[in-house]
Amino acid sequence: MSEPEHRVEAPVDPAALREQVKEKYRDVALDPHGEHHFHTGRRLARLLGYPGEVVDPLPDRAVESFAGVGNPFSLRPLPKGSKVVDIGSGAGFDSFVAAGQVGAAGQVIGVDMTQEMLDKSRGTADELGLSNVEFREGLAEDLPVESGWADAVISNGVINLCADKRAAFGQIRRVLRPGGVLQFADIANGRPVPVEAMRQIDLWTG
Repeated sequence: MSEPEHRVEAPVDPAALREQVKEKYRDVALDPHGEHHFHTGRRLARLLGYPGEVVDPLPDRAVESFAGVGNPFSLRPLPKGSKVVDIGSGAGFDSFVAAGQVGAAGQVIGVDMTQEMLDKSRGTADELGLSNVEFREGLAEDLPVESGWADAVISNGVINLCADKRAAFGQIRRVLRPGGVLQFADIANGRPVPVEAMRQIDLWTG
């Protein structure tokens, strides 16, 4: 892996924040139909505007742990043959959607830090026989992807959970080829957040 290009002092301990995020998404991987403080699965995909003809053919294990906040594909479909990086790929739902759009000539690399999510996404890729999708363990702030490889980077509800967003966007810029595009859905706050609030990890993950 490459070193992050820039580090800033985060309002919370990045390692502690990652552990809390892992804990929450480990639960979503292992118990997707349990009690979570956000919507998941096929119902969420419908709410976010994913077409039924894309979602319905996928097996339950490819969709049930989906926990995004928007639809990055609503910005534009990915061109056939594209190389795509999915940051925070989770159980693989958006990666599988991307794989369908780019086709056999394209390639999708999903990156996630939660082992249970990686186990699930890899198993589903094998079940679907997708040879153009792979899942790698890594962080948004330190992507395990070579520089200039990607035509497009997608992400869904992940960058808001990074303590060092400058590093995350620096990595996105690094892995994109010149002229490559970023398509992401996320949560943003339009009002200033008190420093005391930013130091509360529970508010980041809740």
